[in-house]
Amino acid sequence: MKNKMYMNSSTAYFIKNYLNSRMFQIPHGTIALLFLLIMGCSDFVEVGPPKNILVSETVFNDAATVESALANIYFKMREQGMVSGNFGITTGIGIYSDELDYYAFDAGNSQLYLHNVLPSNEIITGWWSQSYNLIYSTNDVLKGVENSNELTVAEKDRFKGQALVVRSYIYGLLTGLYGDVPYITGTDYLENNIAVRTPEATVKENILSDLQLAIELLEGAEITSVERVVPDQWAAKALLARMYLYTENWERAALMATELIDNFSLETDLTKVFLKESPETIWQLKDGENPKNTQVANQLVIRFIPGQTYSLTNQLSMAFETGDLRKINWTDTQSDTDSTVTLRFAHKYKATLTETESLEYFILLRLAEQYLIRAEARTRLGDISGALLDLNTIRNRAGLPDSDVATANELLDAILRERRVELFTELGLRWLDLKRTDTAGEVLSGLKANWKQTDVLLPIPETELEINPNLLPQNPGY
Repeated sequence: MKNKMYMNSSTAYFIKNYLNSRMFQIPHGTIALLFLLIMGCSDFVEVGPPKNILVSETVFNDAATVESALANIYFKMREQGMVSGNFGITTGIGIYSDELDYYAFDAGNSQLYLHNVLPSNEIITGWWSQSYNLIYSTNDVLKGVENSNELTVAEKDRFKGQALVVRSYIYGLLTGLYGDVPYITGTDYLENNIAVRTPEATVKENILSDLQLAIELLEGAEITSVERVVPDQWAAKALLARMYLYTENWERAALMATELIDNFSLETDLTKVFLKESPETIWQLKDGENPKNTQVANQLVIRFIPGQTYSLTNQLSMAFETGDLRKINWTDTQSDTDSTVTLRFAHKYKATLTETESLEYFILLRLAEQYLIRAEARTRLGDISGALLDLNTIRNRAGLPDSDVATANELLDAILRERRVELFTELGLRWLDLKRTDTAGEVLSGLKANWKQTDVLLPIPETELEINPNLLPQNPGY
């Protein structure tokens, strides 16, 4: 981030949200650090910050400052919490499931890898608190934009739609990890601090409603970034298709995925799928000043053995069929100096800290998932031929022949296998599949010595239960 000698309105807004967030307590000594961390965050997307000193209450009087406030939200998504490529769920839930092996000694990650997670675990506590910080920020945008007398109707619709997409994305991940969670839509921290948990099914219903509204608000909205670093109606539709699948609304999942498939195109060259210009990207987070590319590559690429932190599990490596070009292009191996140890690692993102030019952004939603969403939904609806067409589109791109499955059950199994090798190490999608299909125990009980069926949910952080007893009871098993 660039150092700036002023504090713009979005900076003040960021600090206000950070300090008022219902689930994140900040020691006084760190406040100065916050100022340093956030200077220039508005450069995270293509938004120029205002050059004068403004207080946070004026953020919603001007479209440019609202865009800067939203840019800060996208920046926080990339840098902190569950979505971050830096110790987010790509790695954290990757080692919790069957995607990644873990070699370092961090206590929080070790608990996740060994399935000995304690409610005091700092990683899951951070995921929770930082998620609600983001939710607070989106709620503040929604409230401020709605009450603004200066913004046009079109501007209000665009900003509210973007905030709803972000909030829906975060709530979708929260329910996938913790189950029942507070569904908070306001900014009164006193009310938020006594919030009760909402049933997971109800949270998902609210997500569906929010995304449907976001699509209406964003319909026809001017695209402010050709790089797809700002969520638009297509991002809302892609997330809605996923949530329809997760709530078993097969018909709507298929219809929504079809809209994406009809308006985007797959990148035919597997080496270019994760480049920032990829035509199949629906929503991605732009790089910052450091690193210039993705933190995911910095986390997952093995440069030296010893010295590695993560590698792909043998189970995932063996899940690729012979001739699968994804194994060739999206994974790689590294050996120690004596060639006695060779490990395979995820190599979807290839550019690391040594690059001086941004080649890759952090992808949140892409088209290949939509083909597999529609394939599964079509299978559930009895459209076997249509489902096979979608499945084979993804298989053929990977250099594989058409699937030879015959029955609906065989086809569902084939689609889930395809999701595993297409979407591996992408923000916990593998774990969410295991959870929603009730196969986590079947898959993980033989791999994780400490597996318990209650591990399908993480514990509610201990510190949150102490602050707000209304969050009780704790999830089973903790």
